[in-house]
Amino acid sequence: MTAALVGIRACVFDAYGTLFDYASAAAACRDVLGEKLERVTSLWRDKQLQYTWLRAIQGQHADFREVTGDALDFTLETVGLTDAALRKRLMDLYATLNAFPEAAAVLRRLKAAGMRTAILSNGTPALLRSALEHTGIGHLLDAVLSVEEVGIYKPHARVYQLAVDRLGVAPDQISFQSSNAWDAWAASAFGMRVVWCNRYAQPPERLPGKPDHEIRSLAELPALVLPQG
Repeated sequence: MTAALVGIRACVFDAYGTLFDYASAAAACRDVLGEKLERVTSLWRDKQLQYTWLRAIQGQHADFREVTGDALDFTLETVGLTDAALRKRLMDLYATLNAFPEAAAVLRRLKAAGMRTAILSNGTPALLRSALEHTGIGHLLDAVLSVEEVGIYKPHARVYQLAVDRLGVAPDQISFQSSNAWDAWAASAFGMRVVWCNRYAQPPERLPGKPDHEIRSLAELPALVLPQG
């Protein structure tokens, strides 16, 4: 049996890919995207992340909605779908992504056990608020933390420090959950305990840090962070 994490006082979650299904925006446009659906989904996500990292390195911050739009423009041009109506539809859908099926039940169980819960995300406050209203899980979170408070994207240490400062909890008393391997490794290198929700069967990163646990669904999380007995 996998050893549980001891002394955890707060569970902090990445948003996109961890609580919210970023693929659900393009999936809702299957009628237009057709056979290009998977290509649009993966390239849009890849360019979105690349632009956050490159802007952080360049010191040229733009908020996540702008970065997401730039990545979508690149993607649609690449696949030959420069359609203003489709772009608007996809951007609107990105603001109302679906939650993963187990997310609400897991957050509810953590809260019932007295665990503090939070989101720590690249998303803007407005984007995160919209997704939480759409999914109805906002009341299950004690804090919603955006990189806009520090003006730089993950994996900069200032982002992870934001959770420590706002929650008043030491890094090693936080269990951080992300489906993004690079995010999981960075949070571990910062000093957090980390549960990597490897939804997409990614290989492990070759970066500083190492997650404490690897799971395939957040449904496995409560057994790792809540006292048993």
